[in-house]
Amino acid sequence: MSTIDRVAIIGAGLSGLTLALALHRQSIPCSLYEARSSPLNIGGAIMISPNALRILDQLGVYERIRPEGYEFDKLYFRSPDHQPMDTYDFGGTEKYGYHGMRIYRHVLIRELSAMVSEAKIPIKYHKKFGRVVTETEEDITFEFADGTTETATCLVGADGIHSRVRKYLYPDLEPIFTNIVAVTAAVPTSQLQVPSGYGLPVTILNRTHGAFVIAPQLADGSEVLIGRQKRAQQLSREGWDELLSNKEWCVDFLREGADAFPEIVQRAVADITTDKINLWPFYVVPKLGTWSSEHSRVMILGDAAHAIPPSAGQGINQAFEDVFTYALILGRSGKESLSLERALKIWQEGRQERLDKVLALNAQIDKRRMPTVGDEKDAEEPFDLEWLYKPDFVEMVDGWLSRMDN
Repeated sequence: MSTIDRVAIIGAGLSGLTLALALHRQSIPCSLYEARSSPLNIGGAIMISPNALRILDQLGVYERIRPEGYEFDKLYFRSPDHQPMDTYDFGGTEKYGYHGMRIYRHVLIRELSAMVSEAKIPIKYHKKFGRVVTETEEDITFEFADGTTETATCLVGADGIHSRVRKYLYPDLEPIFTNIVAVTAAVPTSQLQVPSGYGLPVTILNRTHGAFVIAPQLADGSEVLIGRQKRAQQLSREGWDELLSNKEWCVDFLREGADAFPEIVQRAVADITTDKINLWPFYVVPKLGTWSSEHSRVMILGDAAHAIPPSAGQGINQAFEDVFTYALILGRSGKESLSLERALKIWQEGRQERLDKVLALNAQIDKRRMPTVGDEKDAEEPFDLEWLYKPDFVEMVDGWLSRMDN
């Protein structure tokens, strides 16, 4: 395998920044290119499960973000008449090694950006990826929207669901809108008057009005996200931005049918400030045959390669798995004289196996949480999640590579 002496990463979001740190750990030089003019400082909180926290811990990120994250172990679900319906593990130090964490996206971006800077990894802002100019068996040359070009050993698209890098691999592919949009806001926890012993985060199901989510955030849990989903027609990016700017519509939707929910929901929507309202249209990417180009010099990962539904809360967590295992594979392949094409094939096969299991878990969760579920015995049976939350990623990658030898 030729020496990988420079990886160009398109996108300095959560995936791109984490990939840069993971490559640095493997002594693989890289640079980041971001279309925005500065680090992203918007967006709500995300939920990080033990599998991803284990990665962030190994990269030195975990202890830096932990003081600002809300830690919890279970997600709770309540029926239309507000009775406990189901629980789902999202963490636990004894069982999985880490609590689950809910943390604002901008906090994680801030710390990752700082660590990338400390590692002296270049980040070039205001560099919007335009197109691939040439790809050979040795390198890749690409152009930005401003007309400048760069050359690297590998180009990685960590640029999200609407990836421009993916266009090089799949010119006609567009993400599939699920016809579901979520509207969220943040309110003080005190406003809810949460009953003693009431489990949070909670999803309250309602046959007519769907689900209402309440999830604490900030380290002390003094703020909660409140959110609902609704069916919607697809809009352009400009259309979604326009809808988000219509704060009155967002507030009205959050309050719609509140009388059909328990009082905790009615209190949650009674006073909503508009500065922390977000709107999230859900897109997925169909299963792709390959995540890399003909000469393996261009590849995609995270949401660019496999955006998945949010049922198990694994979207960003699987992206963290992508970048960490990709860096491990590159590091191993250089030592074992493994061709880049073969290395990426092994990596994608291994990752796809994990993703298929996550999709199966999503389906199991969706079926079990339908309000019409009547088999209480099935609802009480715990999920087997150690395979998801407690992997040894180094051992996992070594296992993928060992298959090649058999």
